[in-house]
Amino acid sequence: MRLALNFHPLLTTGRNRLLATLLAGLGVVSHAIGAEPAARADTPWKPGARPEFIVPSGAGAALDTAARKLTELLARDGVTPAFVVSNRSGAHSIQALESLERRPAYGGALITLSSGYVTSLAQGALPPHLQRLTPVATLFREYAVVAVRHDSPIRDARDLIERLKVDPEAVSIGIATTLGNHIHIAIAQPLKQAGVDVKRLRIVPYKSSAESSTALVGGHLDVVSATTPNLLPHLASGRVRLLAIGAEQRLGGAFAQTPTWREQGIDYINDSFQGVAVASGVSAQHRDYWVSALRRVTSSAEWRQFVELNQWQPNFVGPDDTARELKHQVQQTRALLAELRLGLPNAPAVAQWPPNPAPKVALFPAGAPAAR
Repeated sequence: MRLALNFHPLLTTGRNRLLATLLAGLGVVSHAIGAEPAARADTPWKPGARPEFIVPSGAGAALDTAARKLTELLARDGVTPAFVVSNRSGAHSIQALESLERRPAYGGALITLSSGYVTSLAQGALPPHLQRLTPVATLFREYAVVAVRHDSPIRDARDLIERLKVDPEAVSIGIATTLGNHIHIAIAQPLKQAGVDVKRLRIVPYKSSAESSTALVGGHLDVVSATTPNLLPHLASGRVRLLAIGAEQRLGGAFAQTPTWREQGIDYINDSFQGVAVASGVSAQHRDYWVSALRRVTSSAEWRQFVELNQWQPNFVGPDDTARELKHQVQQTRALLAELRLGLPNAPAVAQWPPNPAPKVALFPAGAPAAR
């Protein structure tokens, strides 16, 4: 009887060819961690024993929270015994995307797809080989909230606007990861519509919204723009107040008392999303396996309750429609960034937590007042 052997690419190049030959002679198949198992042609594909889910943010942030819940439900559904969740935070998700591209293109690694990827593409911040993600699905919509500490003298969004009209550098504003991303736009756009010179805002980027929210509570920032899950624990403890949310109408639960920008005279909606993607070159068969698995687990009552708790809006969209929407959003975001003049040629580095002291970062573009 002849054995059909499939070897991991690491066993077919350079010095490993001899090892591959020896293993073939012994009738042994070697599986690297996360490698695709050998399968008969008539056997449906499944990922290896420990597929990786790459999250382009720090632990505890909204992207991380969603990814860990997804992997928990996928493992319980029988997709795989366990996932390896890898946090790869950094500007424009470059570290996370590079990590994905280094993996063999057989579909055994997933990555969070979000509006942050859209803004990175729109800014031209990614090298060509990192611009080719294969969308799997959109999972939900999310909204950004503007928050201050509970004892802040800033009473509401209108008060914030009036202070910034007088002095755009009057307060420090924390965001996650990258200048010009969807979290940044979620505060810069409504402020610009209200007449604030957003080129002079004092923006401080952190590794995640979880870190920027913690910095706010600790007195290192005056204002934070962040998505809803990151503020839930601080809202529950009474340590923050919410000034505005970029939704069409008020949300429920802990955010029921948070007014929209529209309620306060600013016609602005912040519509971002989270989803899942795989690397470029992954086959349609492997991609569709994940589409089916994600559709199944996101239809469960447990996932729906999780989404509702975090004040997200469930919105499952398949790969083709997600790809079309990505293209549309990149075009829209590029125009918006140009309007806001958020080209960011001299973006400051991501702030470390805890800051000592809190950085005061003067913004873009060249010619803006120096940091003070």
